[in-house]
Amino acid sequence: MRKTKFLFLIISGLVMLVSSNAIAQDTSFSKHTEEGIASYYHDKFTGRSTASGEKYDPKKLTAAHPKHPFGTVLKVTNLKTGASTTVTVNDRGPWVKGRIIDVSRVAAEKIGLIRAGLLKVKVEVISFP
Repeated sequence: MRKTKFLFLIISGLVMLVSSNAIAQDTSFSKHTEEGIASYYHDKFTGRSTASGEKYDPKKLTAAHPKHPFGTVLKVTNLKTGASTTVTVNDRGPWVKGRIIDVSRVAAEKIGLIRAGLLKVKVEVISFP
């Protein structure tokens, strides 16, 4: 009887833990949107390792974000023109105060960031890894 009650308590606790983690994961970033300044990687970083271990490739739609997990897909929208692109987080950063995302060169071209240098954008989570 004691073993049965003990097992019941353990199983109940595990079910509650798994359920609460699933709920937290669903709501933590899935509806997360932020606005701020975007910048882009300079070509001198080509071939260097990112925080995820991938090599930086300016021709891939990737980005550095300070908190989203690697593999998270984000939509980045130029607030002035409405131009947008999707990127996959594979690095950490940016480390300059006031900036919320660094994007690859090809992503920067798609949203008009190359000419501007810095740009006010909206960043929305599309999906998780």
